[in-house]
Amino acid sequence: MADSGRVEALARGVRAGERRALARAITLVESSRDEDRPDAEALLAALLPDSGRSIRLGISGVPGVGKSTFIEAFGLHVIGRGHRVAVLAVDPSSKVSGGSILGDKTRMEMLSRHPHAFIRPSPAGRTLGGVARRTREAMLLVEAAGFDVVIVETVGVGQSETTVAEMVDLFLLLLLPGGGDELQGLKKGIVEIADLLLVNKADGDLAPAAKRTAADYRGAVRMLRPSNPPWKPEVEPVSAVTGEGLAAAWGTVERYRTLMDGAGALARRRGAQARSALWTEIESGLLAAFRQDPAIADRIAETERLVTGGRQTPAAAGRDLVGRFLGRKSAG
Repeated sequence: MADSGRVEALARGVRAGERRALARAITLVESSRDEDRPDAEALLAALLPDSGRSIRLGISGVPGVGKSTFIEAFGLHVIGRGHRVAVLAVDPSSKVSGGSILGDKTRMEMLSRHPHAFIRPSPAGRTLGGVARRTREAMLLVEAAGFDVVIVETVGVGQSETTVAEMVDLFLLLLLPGGGDELQGLKKGIVEIADLLLVNKADGDLAPAAKRTAADYRGAVRMLRPSNPPWKPEVEPVSAVTGEGLAAAWGTVERYRTLMDGAGALARRRGAQARSALWTEIESGLLAAFRQDPAIADRIAETERLVTGGRQTPAAAGRDLVGRFLGRKSAG
């Protein structure tokens, strides 16, 4: 049962834009402790009517592309246009210790100190796509706190990174100059879901290469079917160091929102994302219940030995365990 006093106090603080309350609220929804879930769910239910009014951006790119530098420069530009910016930066977790290097606040020092910005680094853990499992819920909280531009920075880039597209309005892919090799090496799936591609580091000696790369990608994306009609992906060079192209990038985001909102596509996209999140939670809950079932837990190790030893097929072993689990639930 939820602690109503705790939930109400946190909700009031979040609505008032209190940073400490917002930080505690995000910590609560990110908690993996079973005893925290009732309070977390009650808090989210209380704040749900205050959420949903932001533009949600996902930003990804290969290591070294300058994501943090770009987000800081872009965030400061957007704040200068009268907005409040929240950054949910998902840090990679160590496979050895399970810890994460939560360094985004030091990499975005100016943005982190701005009164109209909020940066929250969260460990990615084992979640597919480098997106913390509760990132969707953290987005609702920062929106309820009055942040109208929410940026989700993901870990690395690859096929699994498409997970971020299932929780944002616009997916922005940062690229490095030198498009020929990168265009061949970058996985096609990540380009197919990008709504805006920006070639970063378009300054100094790299400026000509950045412009050529942008031209190469414009030709490439024209051959792909748009993932979010009626919008057609755009490609532009940008420099997070000089600020060149930042105003144009934000203008593109505004045009995207206006077009998609007017066509009803944005509402449909968010509805589909909510449905996807529902089934993700159902699958996670069922798998947890399956693993925790006493009869199943006792047989998992032996079943794995049979499968890895080639004495039973994975399909037959899986059907047997699921049948035992469902049989126990029916009997119960």
